[in-house]
Amino acid sequence: MGDSSQTWLHENFTHTGSAFGLRIKRKLEEVQSPFQKIEMYESTDWGNVMLIDGAMMVTTRDNLFYHEMMAHATLYTHPAPRDVVTIGGGDWGTLREVLRHPEVTRAVQCDIDEQVTRMAEKYFPELCESNNDPRATVMFDDGIAYMANAAPESIDVIIVDSTDPVGPAEGLFNEAFYANCLKALRPDGLLVQQSESPLALMHLILEMRAAMRGAGFKDFRVLPFPQPCYPTGWWSCLIASKQSRDLASFRKADATAEPFDTQYYTAEVHQGALAMPPLLQRALAD
Repeated sequence: MGDSSQTWLHENFTHTGSAFGLRIKRKLEEVQSPFQKIEMYESTDWGNVMLIDGAMMVTTRDNLFYHEMMAHATLYTHPAPRDVVTIGGGDWGTLREVLRHPEVTRAVQCDIDEQVTRMAEKYFPELCESNNDPRATVMFDDGIAYMANAAPESIDVIIVDSTDPVGPAEGLFNEAFYANCLKALRPDGLLVQQSESPLALMHLILEMRAAMRGAGFKDFRVLPFPQPCYPTGWWSCLIASKQSRDLASFRKADATAEPFDTQYYTAEVHQGALAMPPLLQRALAD
């Protein structure tokens, strides 16, 4: 029997027929921005928790998987990432990981909702420790418009760190957006986007890949990783290349000798994520 005096926060994932719950100490704050509702909670075991329109986005305890795989796996797959643009990612965690790479000379962060960043600064200060890095340019604007207006062949890596493909993020999951990304990338450029759960939402991954291919991207790789607070606890990112190349090849020596500390990503973890389970091999077979 459960303790009725305890307070639990549950997110029900209707589309996967599952749910995830955290024991909560208290609600910290709720703000309605012009774009979405943002709620902050303090949990008993997972640190602070951010919800956007009722969906868990970030917890203190498990954000490391997502941020590290989105940034490091992609940057080590690129031969020499200097100019990096992150669309979304207003909690700053992905930007922090990007700026750990000394070869990055310019990192642009473009999120439509400034309120997400203000909440992160208040409740996830550890994610915002690179805010004052001189290589970083932060703007609160429409990422779709930013990519449409980006100079041709000016970017090495584009990271789309978005929420689910509904509401403000819906336009980040279509061929027109991907075509603008392709135009902005240099010839050896890479695009990476969070691609939901490969266990429950494979159709979305296939739709994303088809739209990227329609926009002109050549090769693709899905990298799965754990993310406990997201639906099914098994998440992924989809990497696409502007030119045809082997996306299973990455700068393993550099990743092994990385000059910074991580909590999850290593060269061996990256190599392991490339070992595609049979269920993904079959689903992703062209």
